[in-house]
Amino acid sequence: MTIKNLNRSLFTALWLALLLSLSVSGVAAEVMDVKALYKDHCSECHGHERLGAMGPALLPQNLKRLRRKAAIKVVTDGRPSTQMPAFGKKLTANQIQTLVDFVYTPLTEIPNWGMREISASHLTLNAPETLSDKPLFEADMDNLFVVVELGDHHATLLNGDTFEPIKRFPTRFALHGGPKYGPNGRYVYFASRDGWISKFDIYNLKYVAEVRAGINARNLAVSADGRYVMVANYLPHTLVVLDAATLEPLKVIPVSDGKGNSSRVTAVYTAAPRNSFIAALKDIPEVWEINYADTPPARFNEHKKTGKSAESDPFVVRRIKVNGYLDDFFLNQDYTRLVGTSRSGSGQVVDLDRGSAVDTLTLPGMPHLSAAITWQYKGHTVLATPNIKEGLVTVIDMQNWKIIKRIKTGGPGFFMRSHENSPYAWVDTFFGPNKDRVYVIDKRSLEIVKTLRPIPGKTSAHVEFTKDGSHALLSIWDMDGAIIVYDAKTLEEVKRLPMSKPSGKYNVHNKLTRSSGTSH
Repeated sequence: MTIKNLNRSLFTALWLALLLSLSVSGVAAEVMDVKALYKDHCSECHGHERLGAMGPALLPQNLKRLRRKAAIKVVTDGRPSTQMPAFGKKLTANQIQTLVDFVYTPLTEIPNWGMREISASHLTLNAPETLSDKPLFEADMDNLFVVVELGDHHATLLNGDTFEPIKRFPTRFALHGGPKYGPNGRYVYFASRDGWISKFDIYNLKYVAEVRAGINARNLAVSADGRYVMVANYLPHTLVVLDAATLEPLKVIPVSDGKGNSSRVTAVYTAAPRNSFIAALKDIPEVWEINYADTPPARFNEHKKTGKSAESDPFVVRRIKVNGYLDDFFLNQDYTRLVGTSRSGSGQVVDLDRGSAVDTLTLPGMPHLSAAITWQYKGHTVLATPNIKEGLVTVIDMQNWKIIKRIKTGGPGFFMRSHENSPYAWVDTFFGPNKDRVYVIDKRSLEIVKTLRPIPGKTSAHVEFTKDGSHALLSIWDMDGAIIVYDAKTLEEVKRLPMSKPSGKYNVHNKLTRSSGTSH
């Protein structure tokens, strides 16, 4: 090689190294400045610690419904019908990618959200003395539906007799866990993924109060006597008791095993016959029963071993040891048995009176027990559950906990519904290529009698029945979606109502009477 060629090669190598250095340092600078980027462009709406403010929390647990590619699009183009602006002209593609990576990074420590923070978030929106004690509209109050529209974060109050909307109103971002009604159906309570709890007065079509009970919430439950609301949290690891009348916080219950291990709460439900809440834990092999009666029953006496009197300790916790963690669970109609499963597929039956596991279950795939239903079949009560991983419905005899039948469907399903007055059970195929199909199963023969495809190519999901079981309402889970009303006997379509990605629809009567055909 000549000296001239050598010099040219050295010059080229040095120039490339300089370009690479500048490129790497530029990327490093953008990465190093991610916190400054977040502070300048995101913190005002989403909070300095990503815990949420006017906008939702930007944490991995709160963003499970939003994939990273979709998140990049939201940051770049903004989000319609919200205050989220477009940053595509303000930030580079690399800066946007860096921000998205940042908000999908878990926090290093579990954030604190206790009584002080919850109390500070409390909002009274309409004073009780300003509200009428009579409905402002004519309708059968027991046959109303609340329809959650996830597409633009609204809910619609629907007349279950005429199938006409009464009121459409905004909700908090990303509702989760299903709304719950107070005892007579006047009030409905919502929980958002960000932990905001909202109380809506159906009579007056107005919100009454709001409070942020956690940073990442799973669901809420309302006591059968209408006095309390309990919230199950992933972040922080707590159960929170609220006054149902005002939503003011009454107690924060840290969820731990007493040995330094804390746990997320899988879900909490009201066990009306027991005057208690039932909560399953995701990281500790326990089920908790939390009393809300003024005088706790005898089964809570074991609490006295701690040196406290159950009578003087509101919302005393009764710990029930189980065999492994519970990711999903089902409570039978009289709330004496809990059927739980883990992601691994192992299942167990817990006797809540005895306080121990009494049987095991072997269920294929990943059963979605919180969407399970029951009915009478040949003199026995059976439980039927859809499956998130496999295209089948599993039917189980609740007397001996043996599998009676596996009903094959066209794909994994999420929701299953029926009604005491209907001979049919409906199940969707929410996941996979056949997401537009819904299967109608005859509860007497355990055979599929009809397959519906309401809108080819669009997801069909979450059937719910009217008060008398005469009609079934189905959601088309799409931004340009609809509620489709079917005659529950003939299985013929009756009406379509356009809605924005409607998910669940919740009938007042069926929820308050704990219908065996719906989740509780």
